[in-house]
Amino acid sequence: MIKAFARYFVFLLVAAGLVYGGYRLLKPATSTPTPTEASESEHSDSVALSDAKVEASGIELAKASSGVLRNSMFLNGIVQPNQELLVQVTPRFAGIVRDVRKRIGDKVQKGDILAIIESNQSLTPYELKASLAGTVIDRQITLGEYASEQKPAFVVADLSTVWVDFSVYRRDLNRVSVGDEVLIDPADGGTPIGAKISYLSPVGSSDTQSAIARAVVPNTGQRLRPGLFVTGRLTLSAKKVGVAVKSSALQTVENRTVVFVRNGDKFEARDVEVGQRDPQLVEITFGVLEGDVYAAQNSFIVKAEMTKGAGGDEH
Repeated sequence: MIKAFARYFVFLLVAAGLVYGGYRLLKPATSTPTPTEASESEHSDSVALSDAKVEASGIELAKASSGVLRNSMFLNGIVQPNQELLVQVTPRFAGIVRDVRKRIGDKVQKGDILAIIESNQSLTPYELKASLAGTVIDRQITLGEYASEQKPAFVVADLSTVWVDFSVYRRDLNRVSVGDEVLIDPADGGTPIGAKISYLSPVGSSDTQSAIARAVVPNTGQRLRPGLFVTGRLTLSAKKVGVAVKSSALQTVENRTVVFVRNGDKFEARDVEVGQRDPQLVEITFGVLEGDVYAAQNSFIVKAEMTKGAGGDEH
């Protein structure tokens, strides 16, 4: 009886072994990720982006460097011709306009003929000439009409410099002084133009309850066109810092403040500590060194690519 039970027990063990072995053979093969693979699938602090993709994505690269943080006040302004470099050309004698040589927008030199007018007094034609080199910005006569000596026929302005008149509200007037620096944005996509306040109006406007602060600005490339509105950032105080990046470079990854630093063909998410800031720049006290190349504009695209990589998407 005992021997029969023993043989039965051995039979059960063998059968169980065969069943387990078959299960192991039929079970799909799986691999246990290594610690490195597991951590990379959960989170990655870098992402590879080719130069072509960086350019196509509009990611602006810049070098971290020393910078000046400014406590500023924003002002609205309008571009005006420099009235000290502007002339109104008026006929010497009233008469009929027989020829018009220049039109609005034409460049003229001093002494250029603007029009020919036949005098009513002598019935002889005479030349109406430019008394200043510049640009014709207004014309009030047409061919065949009567031109009066009481009304300017042309306005010529030298636009190599212009006035930018900023409106300063009464509550801010005591914060603005002659000599203050101002950065002017013409809203043309270019870099701001630096200038200084050269004049503060002693009277104000009853309609707007504001006064004029004027800057005389070199107009290189004719970026400032009379009649157009601009904005200005008036510097109230300035502080130089050792390392600064553009404000748009800061991103948040898993509750960490980071800057994406370019290293070869990869962007690395550098944890940073920030100090003081202004609307354009942020002081970096730890995490980015002077000379590091970083994603300055559209850095959120790098963050999105890094998030896709962490999720296992292929690029």
